[in-house]
Amino acid sequence: MPRRVRLIGVGCGDPEQVTLEAVAAMRSVDFFVVSDKSRTAPGNSGMPDPLVNARERLLDRHLLEEPVIVRVEDPERDRSAARTSSVESYEKVVTSWHDDRASAFERVLLDHEGDAGFLVWGDPAFYDSTIRVLGSVAARGNVSFEMDVIPGISSVQLLAARHRLVLHEVGQALHVTTGRRLREAVAQGQDNVVVMLNRVIELDGLEDWQVWWGGNLGTPSEELVSGRAGDVVADIEAARTRLKEAAGWVMDIYLLRRTT
Repeated sequence: MPRRVRLIGVGCGDPEQVTLEAVAAMRSVDFFVVSDKSRTAPGNSGMPDPLVNARERLLDRHLLEEPVIVRVEDPERDRSAARTSSVESYEKVVTSWHDDRASAFERVLLDHEGDAGFLVWGDPAFYDSTIRVLGSVAARGNVSFEMDVIPGISSVQLLAARHRLVLHEVGQALHVTTGRRLREAVAQGQDNVVVMLNRVIELDGLEDWQVWWGGNLGTPSEELVSGRAGDVVADIEAARTRLKEAAGWVMDIYLLRRTT
């Protein structure tokens, strides 16, 4: 049987939201490859990567025996304003980072035998680079493997569930984008937008829109805020600060809807 590399979507952090298919996949591999951002995360100052610890807790919850975990130091990524201010320059930086990640993953696969598992936050097909990076590893031809992908519950689904809402009005469209491209979406006339990957929350000029926000969904430190954007933006910023202090990291997402 060909060697397998399994990309396992593990949801947003709640061990109970890991699917039965994902648990079976975890139990089928010989070792796990985990990216460690202790050194490279902005403002982390060498502190332990909390997302590594979160993945270890998931494995402890669902595996029947002690896992073999191979930590890979995540390559440094240029986050300077000069290199990421435009879409073109940002994409170049991300491409370079993905290439460095591919080299790091390739080394691990060359050095370790057996089937490998990658625990992917949320869903591997949604705003995550692991599929692309491992596709690049396969294309290099130095490591032979079959890649399969196990879906996970995404933060988009969890945001809707937590706020008890449907993400779109009846028969209407839903636009999903990043914080970096929110203004572009608004300029295009999008009026029902899910926004992910937010370094900051900027809602100037959108004060009358309705917002449903969630931070660190599926974790013990989870926070929710909703209301008129102009009324609750300060509450969102305060929640982000609390999350950073409590968990050491912030992953947030929000639905922004124009009011009529």
